[in-house]
Amino acid sequence: MSPKTLRRTLWGAVVVLCLFVGATAGVTIMRASGQAPLPGEASSGIANIGGEFSLVDHEGRRREWRDFRGEPVALFFGFTNCPDICPTTLGELSVLLDDLGPQGDDLQVLLISGDPERDTPERLNEYLKSFDPQIVGLTGTEAEVDEAFSAFKAYRALVPLENGEYTVDHSAGVYLFDRDGSFYGTLDIHESSEVQRQKVERLLAS
Repeated sequence: MSPKTLRRTLWGAVVVLCLFVGATAGVTIMRASGQAPLPGEASSGIANIGGEFSLVDHEGRRREWRDFRGEPVALFFGFTNCPDICPTTLGELSVLLDDLGPQGDDLQVLLISGDPERDTPERLNEYLKSFDPQIVGLTGTEAEVDEAFSAFKAYRALVPLENGEYTVDHSAGVYLFDRDGSFYGTLDIHESSEVQRQKVERLLAS
């Protein structure tokens, strides 16, 4: 089995496993009314979504939104303790990058954590080893993460669990931005991989 085939098989296994866990656990990711658009609600670059942030990536480097100008961006909100939606989405994005081949090298894929207390750069670095190395994890202080979520009209809320732990409800879907940082649309977790690839190909060609 070639390395590429092996990677696709492993990422596919992650997606299937996480979908099973999510279905059996009944875990859902919530969206607050008036916050980020549901996937598929927007398809043009006119929505006022996106803005400056200052966060730390999974290698410990300070990164700002302006650092990602010049190439298209696919941005996702999540957290490393997420049992289903987050690893499923990251697995699907890894498969998508693999399918795009060299064309996908221009796509910057970002994960902004909604759980800064637990998601240190070190934790993100270890977590992202399971996915495509092109994916960049971002975290920061509570205030910095709040500012980033607010800039992108995204929703997050800490939800206490019975055992004293907590989970994080947050906006789902992947936000797409063009080379100038303008909002371009979304990838819906319910869309087929072919539809998602076509959207990204149009973004890369724009």
